[in-house]
Amino acid sequence: MPKLTKRLIDSLKPVPGKPDTYAWDSELRGFGVRLMPTGLASYVLKYRNAEGRQRKLMLARVGSITPDEARALAKERLGEVAKGADPSAERRAIRKAITVSELCDLYLEDAAPRVKASTLAMDRSRIEVHVKPLIGRIAVIALTHEDIARMQADIMAGKSARPRRGRGGVATGGKGVAARTVGMLGTILELARRRKIIKENPARSVTKLPEEKQRRFLRLDEISALGAVMREATNESAVGLAAIRLLLLTGCRRMEVLSLPWNWVDTRAKCIRFGDTKSGAQLRPIGQAAIDLLEALPRHDGVPYVMPAERGDGYFIGLPRVLARLCAKGGLNGVTVHVLRHSFAAVAAEMGFSELTIAGMLGHTVSGVTARYAHVPDIALVAAADRVSARIAAALDGSVADPVVVKSQARATRARDELVGR
Repeated sequence: MPKLTKRLIDSLKPVPGKPDTYAWDSELRGFGVRLMPTGLASYVLKYRNAEGRQRKLMLARVGSITPDEARALAKERLGEVAKGADPSAERRAIRKAITVSELCDLYLEDAAPRVKASTLAMDRSRIEVHVKPLIGRIAVIALTHEDIARMQADIMAGKSARPRRGRGGVATGGKGVAARTVGMLGTILELARRRKIIKENPARSVTKLPEEKQRRFLRLDEISALGAVMREATNESAVGLAAIRLLLLTGCRRMEVLSLPWNWVDTRAKCIRFGDTKSGAQLRPIGQAAIDLLEALPRHDGVPYVMPAERGDGYFIGLPRVLARLCAKGGLNGVTVHVLRHSFAAVAAEMGFSELTIAGMLGHTVSGVTARYAHVPDIALVAAADRVSARIAAALDGSVADPVVVKSQARATRARDELVGR
């Protein structure tokens, strides 16, 4: 058989009665073309491994690369064989190997006894929404940093966005989601490395996208504008309006308010005794304005949540839509639920409170006054929360707040940049 060329390959015809027809190259021993009865042709390489067993490796489909490119690829594989490799066996092993989806399931099972339930739930959501649809079918041992970088770009572009199952809106993409998903995948692949499924973690060489810190906050005049719209919003959910007000008055995170059970609220000690937060169990001081709101909210038998769902069991989940409608009416742009927490910190910073005090009110994990108290909140933090919540309540209600000594704008800006968005 002469040298394989495009013209020769195009002239090949299946041999009647044979499952496959082969044509072998005269220049490179073992390199050839396999033609199936259907007319589909592939470049192949026949070789013997280190044990003397004959192997046959499919290199590429005819038409996807040229004969010369296929011949060069065959030479590379023969070079690997000469060094003791067995490309065909390795390919079969990859096909039988654990996939990224299977590794993710293994990780969730392994992490369940030692990882917080809320963290595990977030990991499971990212796995189901982003990781499995984009790279779940790839064998872990075949996964490359290029695959992970491509997944990150796809998440950022919103290619894996879809409605969430159960309660809670639509899962979207973006830089932050992409960066956190890659970080989580790196942790999952460390499990594969520890179990000797892979030698190196390919996620470690991927440059993660920088997460954009939250810079938006509501000024006092904007809080007043939002309060005016809230007072006129007679058709909006009363629970949604209460949730927005409580978030502004406390600086709590969204789910800390929406899923808050009544038995964690201690109005007498002016605090919330969180059983679980982003930083673990925690005691959080709250101001009198927040206490007044909580004491005014109705309680229903058999309903544990401060912000109950308006239909069915569980807690209220329509907050983002309520806030969006209110902000649209008030002409407020770029306001998300997290901006409410950011706004509490910004007001506190402009009132001159220290970074440590603001961190204590927001529930950040810091070494300081809050670390020493297990049963009652720090009286200084309660006093600070009183003043900040009173100022925000005054703005929401359209009244004039008491004069407050405001520190330099530079200090307030630095405090906001350091503390908000955590």
